[in-house]
Amino acid sequence: MQVLAHAVVIFFAFLIGHALGDFPLQGKFLAIRKNRHIKSVDYTGETPGCIWFYCLTSHSLVHAGCVWFICEYFKTPFPAAFAFAEFVLHWVIDFAKCERWTNFHTDQGLHLLSKVAYIAVIVQMDH
Repeated sequence: MQVLAHAVVIFFAFLIGHALGDFPLQGKFLAIRKNRHIKSVDYTGETPGCIWFYCLTSHSLVHAGCVWFICEYFKTPFPAAFAFAEFVLHWVIDFAKCERWTNFHTDQGLHLLSKVAYIAVIVQMDH
């Protein structure tokens, strides 16, 4: 029971980190510019043609940082590995949404499912 309670607490922390990363820490600039199909510019200055790549990567790194911090805080095994997995998965899931292969609800569900997978691995490693 103690392992389950610990897993629920870590999962809740992952949810908080995800909410922070996808909403207040993303901001309008990254939310719009991470999509390679959006070409308009709403600020002055030169815009690199590949800015979407930098924006999507930066957004995914914020999420990786949240996962890393949470894993370090709760002393889970391999925090850097979980952070790297989050970076890759978040990048791919958001890219799929920007390509319209998925919608907002599927995107959010896949992000939450990735956190469930981390918890499953953490619980298995604790046994």
